[in-house]
Amino acid sequence: MAEAGHGADFLQLSPAEAPARGLTGWLVGAIRAAIIDGRLAAGTSLPATRLLAGDLGISRGVVVEAYQQLADEGLVSGRPGTGTRVSGLPPRPVRQKKDLPRPGRAGATVLPQPWRARAELDLSPGVPDLSGFPRAAWLRAERSVLDQASVAELGYGDPRGGAGLRRELAGWLARTRGLRAAADDIIIVSGVAQALALLAQWLNAHGTSRIAVEDPGSLGAREQLIYWGLATVPVPVDEHGFRVGDLAGRDLRAALLTPAHQFPTGAVLAPQRRRELLDWAVAADAVIIEDDYDAEYRYDRAPVPALQTAAPDHVAYAGTTSKTLAPGMRLGWLVPPARLHADLVEAKHAADLGSPALPQLVLARLIATGELERHIRGVRKRQRSRRDALLGELRSLLPQARVQGVPAGLHLLVTFPALDTDDIELAERIHRAGVLVHPLSWHRQLAGPPGLVLGYAAHTPDQLREAARRIARTLHGRMRPAQPSR
Repeated sequence: MAEAGHGADFLQLSPAEAPARGLTGWLVGAIRAAIIDGRLAAGTSLPATRLLAGDLGISRGVVVEAYQQLADEGLVSGRPGTGTRVSGLPPRPVRQKKDLPRPGRAGATVLPQPWRARAELDLSPGVPDLSGFPRAAWLRAERSVLDQASVAELGYGDPRGGAGLRRELAGWLARTRGLRAAADDIIIVSGVAQALALLAQWLNAHGTSRIAVEDPGSLGAREQLIYWGLATVPVPVDEHGFRVGDLAGRDLRAALLTPAHQFPTGAVLAPQRRRELLDWAVAADAVIIEDDYDAEYRYDRAPVPALQTAAPDHVAYAGTTSKTLAPGMRLGWLVPPARLHADLVEAKHAADLGSPALPQLVLARLIATGELERHIRGVRKRQRSRRDALLGELRSLLPQARVQGVPAGLHLLVTFPALDTDDIELAERIHRAGVLVHPLSWHRQLAGPPGLVLGYAAHTPDQLREAARRIARTLHGRMRPAQPSR
């Protein structure tokens, strides 16, 4: 048997990472995670228990017990003479609020996906129009930067990101979002998810274990924070945005908001609440994380300046190209308060040695030539027509429903005060009709009226009208009659 502490090629496992007296749980967790994220596909053979125990330098009994636990969960199966194989993921139950993971890495899980089969019409929010990616403009810019890029620009480079992109972003964010930031203030990240990860680690390291979040608010953002060890404290959102007054007396020193276009309600943080929030941050010496969620897409209202412009010492501003270009580009930016900057750059360097060089050079070129802004203007016009199609059909077919988030963004929130069922059951029924939507309950920690979050960016107007018709047919007979006024 190998010496204790040796590792295995299989999943690069190392018992040194296991907690004291926790070998079995550690091994189960590592294999389970590999099955969930796809590294171990259905049908993959697991190493023989004796072989894996020898590679790891641990008792064979530990491996046998771990395999048995995975079999009990339905993740693996084995028969004499055939070894142990991955069964794949079992059907996931619909997860209610009570099933959300508790703070800490051990409790973090993937987003709920109770309907794993693809739907004919996927109205998931946060999905942009990927068919509209500016391929020709990107290709021209890529050829240009490959012609001109120096050898140094293709190396590891600055962990803050390429100087050229940071310089272009500083000007672009000042023009479009009113940001007060120089190139040296910006950190290039692989999307808002990485920005949240870096900030959560900083908060934890500086004694902050709890963070206020909007309710309803993004489940994905909430689970990202939970994964990195922060407990999320829900603060209600109303038509004026985040209810800042609810922070009083709660001993909180961090908050995550989408103030320019709240997800999923679409509310804009009212001016008085902006002032109250910034006053709270100064008094509590708190950090506000500003996720500038799909703020580029406005149809019926004036632009709202970023919070960072009023309090750069207390606001960490995060943005991304996920909605303007494509999520797969993995390009975003973080503008933190100066006192966080050095620590976050160090954490970014430790995480990945810096973001990919070539996409940064191309994005800088697109900004410099005005191609990015031209692309956004074209997408905004196209998305407005899609919003109008979905909104018009919903208002015609479901006059009892309340539609929110209309003036901006890439989704609508539809709530049903008179619905006689919960929104998760409703979303399941709509999925069986060929339309995938998010129940509002997924994005809540607190109780509230049922609703659906409908993304419209990825479908044509005709497809959106058809989706609305299917939703309306599913709802037929499930809306209680309005009560007569007295």
